[in-house]
Amino acid sequence: MEHAAHWRHEHPPHEHGQPREPLQGGPEGRTAHSPASAWIAFTATIHCLAGCAIGEVLGMVIGTALGLDNVTTIVLAVALAFFFGYLLTMVPLLRTDMPRRAALRLALAADTVSITLMEIVDNAIMWVIPGAMDAGLDTLLFWGSLAFALVVAGLAAWPVNYWLIARGRGHAVVHGNHAH
Repeated sequence: MEHAAHWRHEHPPHEHGQPREPLQGGPEGRTAHSPASAWIAFTATIHCLAGCAIGEVLGMVIGTALGLDNVTTIVLAVALAFFFGYLLTMVPLLRTDMPRRAALRLALAADTVSITLMEIVDNAIMWVIPGAMDAGLDTLLFWGSLAFALVVAGLAAWPVNYWLIARGRGHAVVHGNHAH
């Protein structure tokens, strides 16, 4: 597989068919807290936030449009956030001909902590902003609150993703399998 097919992920060079060095100590002498770990954590957070945002926005829009109560809307938004978060992780893995079950296991290992944290933060913010959950889809209150909640959720998840990746966990697990 060509390195260009790694879907915009950067990592230490390796020979295909050879096990990759973990992020915390490659041939270049990287430490657990390297700039590479910080960059991978940032891109993993943005990647995870994209999946969460798709599901969260879709769930909030559906719940609001259908007039669902707040708890049902949040449950729908969280379920869709997990679905799309895992889906965005699985697609590049499946493109490498990885079996679905293995790709699902990697997605669960890589993204569960990050998605869970983002969902707790962003739904808590939506819940505490007065009127945000009951605002119409055509209001700045709804969209502004949702955008603010997602940004704060991403900021909350970045240090957790950094910590996990620096220890060879989280999205580092997926990252190490793009070449296989």
